[in-house]
Amino acid sequence: MRSGLAAGGFGGGVGNGKLSGFRRLAIKTAEICGKPATFAAAVLIVIVWGVSGPFFHYSDTWQLVINTGTTIVTFLMVFLIQATQNRDTAAIQLKLDELIMATKKARDHIAAAEDLSDEELQSLKKQVKARQANAGPDYDGSDR
Repeated sequence: MRSGLAAGGFGGGVGNGKLSGFRRLAIKTAEICGKPATFAAAVLIVIVWGVSGPFFHYSDTWQLVINTGTTIVTFLMVFLIQATQNRDTAAIQLKLDELIMATKKARDHIAAAEDLSDEELQSLKKQVKARQANAGPDYDGSDR
């Protein structure tokens, strides 16, 4: 999708109509807001606002315009960014799970590590570090 790669057989591509309206909005907004032209437009708005200060005598209303505008944009962007990050994280997690399960010497139960409690994650981290410390330079991870 955003990477330019074709969507897989499960659907959900931007063009196939299977995404919800919010998901399509979030993806499209993230694409637009991530472009240099959008950043340049935002900088231009701030410059125009700053230059207009003397014409409005740096009034409270003049200041309120930029404060309100940036607050609204920031508030809305937080939700859109979170939605796209959640989607990207889920996709990356699925790809990693597939790689773990496809690797014969990998411990398959690690594929579901994101579902573990904090204590279980710490324990797993200690196990991995211990395996690394005990492994020689030719370690292949085969002690399932």
